[in-house]
Amino acid sequence: MGADIGVTGLAVMGANLARNFARNGYTVALHNRSVARTDALINSYGSEGEFVRAETLQELVESLERPRRVLIMVKAGAPVDAVIDDLIPLLDEGDIVIDAGNSFYEETRRREEALREKGLHFVGIGVSGGEEGALWGPSIMPGGSQESYESLGPMLESIAADYHGEPCCAWVGTDGAGHYVKMVHNGIEYADMQVIGESYDLMRALAGMEPAEQAGVFREWNTTDLASYLIEITAEVLEQEDELTGRPLVDVVVDSAGQKGTGRWTAISGLEVGSPVTTIAESVFARSISSQREVRSVTSQIFGAGITGAVSAEDLYGTGDARQEFVEDIRKALYASKLVSYAQGFDMLTAAGREYGWQLDMRTIASLWRAGCIIRADLLDTIMRAYDAPAGQQPVNLLLAPEFTEAIAECLPAWRRVVAAAATYGVPAPVFSSALAYYDSLRAERLPAALTQGLRDYFGAHTYQRIDKPGTFHTRWSEDRSETEA
Repeated sequence: MGADIGVTGLAVMGANLARNFARNGYTVALHNRSVARTDALINSYGSEGEFVRAETLQELVESLERPRRVLIMVKAGAPVDAVIDDLIPLLDEGDIVIDAGNSFYEETRRREEALREKGLHFVGIGVSGGEEGALWGPSIMPGGSQESYESLGPMLESIAADYHGEPCCAWVGTDGAGHYVKMVHNGIEYADMQVIGESYDLMRALAGMEPAEQAGVFREWNTTDLASYLIEITAEVLEQEDELTGRPLVDVVVDSAGQKGTGRWTAISGLEVGSPVTTIAESVFARSISSQREVRSVTSQIFGAGITGAVSAEDLYGTGDARQEFVEDIRKALYASKLVSYAQGFDMLTAAGREYGWQLDMRTIASLWRAGCIIRADLLDTIMRAYDAPAGQQPVNLLLAPEFTEAIAECLPAWRRVVAAAATYGVPAPVFSSALAYYDSLRAERLPAALTQGLRDYFGAHTYQRIDKPGTFHTRWSEDRSETEA
């Protein structure tokens, strides 16, 4: 019998996906550049299902039933192209090549077009959930042709996370749509983690709460509308003690956050499609500034570090009811900022759909993130309800969904107090602040962009439009300052 699917690239993610397929009844052909890794997987987990050992890509391809399905799980970029180049001569029309790594969506679009011209299907799938998700059920966001999904979809759905009987896997769109949706997922993840970090920082700096005490707060918050995987594991991390020193683990971890590029890609793409993903961009910048530890060390000595302001923040929030009220304010600010990051993410997906011709279904995308992935949260059920209306009746911005409009109104006074306290006492809260500024910009009847247009017209004759009549106009600034229609 031929194998149902082949997997090449057997590092942890590739190996776990292969085991997931096998455990769900599929025969899986295995290939890795180092045969020793293939043998190690079979020796350790061969009892989990049917595996076929392949020493070369040709052996891998020859072991597969048709249409052949080959899943690539190697480092994004040139390594993916190298594997594809080696595969193409071995495949026949109608075969399917799958890239399950964190590839840039433009590269996926390029590869899909190139393979389509050769009669092959190329499917870029976003996979979220980390190592455990890959093994036990990730959130899967497949792109590519609908025809390829008819063959591949049932297999992917069987290994995906399950949410009350529904697989967290569905076709999202053509060419690079799957990797784009995963990229936006990761961007929201960046913003989500940053506002959690800002909440922690504010509670520690202004309310004097140590990590172990905060763990209890986050555990309580996980029973509210903030319930999510990231809130859950925040409590776990904050209560962890370092074995070597006995101190809270967060106090011995270097405060420099790494990144693999997907958040940066999201911010850049937001600029390209004209979608203001400010919370995501600020979270990327926050990681960047965290990596400038030498600069921060020097600057803190010159400007001073810690709380600033005329009144001690500890006097305001350190004890009694005021302290608990401040913590509740932070909870509300966190929820409101989280809503904004999701609203911005879905706005960006809408803009990208127009830009690239993808028929993205926002309700479906929200459903894929309810289990298996890093940003899974109870909030996603509410987002799905917001997009239940027919396409023309859906909210133009997620914040305009009635449930979220009410939630923002309830959180707003607390949100403003938290941002004000952070600014007053010198605690950086870039995503809390930018999320609030986004909300205020959305609700502004008029923005200072009118002055911006006037300035642009003055120095560059870029023209402007008027509110009282149609057309495009220019003022002769260096002449008689009369207005002319451009």
